[in-house]
Amino acid sequence: MMILLGRVRRFALALIAFAAMGASPVLAEPALWAIKDKDSTIYLFGTVHVLRPTTQWRSPRIAKAFQDADDLVMEIEQPEDAATTRALMLKYGVDPTSPLSSKLKPESYAKLRAAAQGMGFPPQALDVMRPWLAALTVSLTPLTRAGYDPESGVERLLSAQAKAAGKPISAFETMEQQVRFFADMTPAQETQLLESTLDEIDDGPAKIDALVTAWAAGDQGELRRQMVDEMRSDYPDVYKLLLVDRNKDWARQLKTKLAGSGVSFVAVGAGHLAGPDSLQVQLKALGIKAKPVE
Repeated sequence: MMILLGRVRRFALALIAFAAMGASPVLAEPALWAIKDKDSTIYLFGTVHVLRPTTQWRSPRIAKAFQDADDLVMEIEQPEDAATTRALMLKYGVDPTSPLSSKLKPESYAKLRAAAQGMGFPPQALDVMRPWLAALTVSLTPLTRAGYDPESGVERLLSAQAKAAGKPISAFETMEQQVRFFADMTPAQETQLLESTLDEIDDGPAKIDALVTAWAAGDQGELRRQMVDEMRSDYPDVYKLLLVDRNKDWARQLKTKLAGSGVSFVAVGAGHLAGPDSLQVQLKALGIKAKPVE
């Protein structure tokens, strides 16, 4: 709703539904939690946003929880068409008056030009982008070329299933809110994001394969190590912005929802359900205990 290829990148791509996940374990059993009161049950499921079509993740336990749910809650709203997302990228991600060549160190700009040429992009196509959008672009392209399919992401599939079953769909955030988490970064944060991306771009597919393997196996310790610990240590401001503050807000929204009745299925990026500031931890601070669903 949503998670980068390295430290901040590995998580941030997921946040705007551009992260790509790879490997396909034989027996997938991603983690699932539930919060309950006397007349409500809310399932919490950590997702990845783009998968290979062959990746198996829907275990009987997850399928039953989704079937039992009256509604689906997503990390962000799912636009009906790509034009909505493109318009937001043009509004917040393009800066033709201040090219990237004027914002980056010469060695970083040389890496960007090499990455653009390697992807078949004319360098000037990236030069008008703000650093945060250039970072996402150069991270995504090698992965999509390797065969990852945006249409196979967990949110896309759950959303389609919910619509077919007539289940209402809501979201914690709008797409514009999520894009602005990046657009409102300081210039230094943006530049750091892009430079980190360029440093680790060649390692992308292998790291994502390892990440999705941990996710599909329900390995929360490995998810914490890959998606949370490095960002928390190396980029504390970005970590607070992208994970801590949002988890606190979502916990408050879930507390309100729990006061109602019925069964809900909540699907958010897996990084939000791992580590010391996870959504479960924020719920506990509000007096609500999230228990693993066995």
